[in-house]
Amino acid sequence: MQNRDIFSQIEKYQSFASDQVIFREGEPGKHLYIVAEGEVDILVGDQVLETAGPGSIFGEIALIDDKPRSATAIARTDCLLAPVGREHFLVLVQRTPLFAIQVMRAMANRLRHTTDKLRG
Repeated sequence: MQNRDIFSQIEKYQSFASDQVIFREGEPGKHLYIVAEGEVDILVGDQVLETAGPGSIFGEIALIDDKPRSATAIARTDCLLAPVGREHFLVLVQRTPLFAIQVMRAMANRLRHTTDKLRG
């Protein structure tokens, strides 16, 4: 499934202004987000782990392990995000294996990037 196909299934988008907090580390996770426009910084403490741009997925870990958010997400620029709730996420994973691969790829890339930073 291409990102545009996922976007076509989203009923409403959420807009965030630059520097607006999308979610905070420790909060319950009810949605993952797909960046439609703009950029979002993913932080642990005050360290930026990643900047998510258009087409990127973030916030998925809390949906997968049903634990509080492991990071904070802050809009780097004005952005438009497609929220995906837990039920919609499970439907996408069941019906669209390529979506599940995209989520796993996003998690693997983030883990590799974090590992590289720790080595650095």
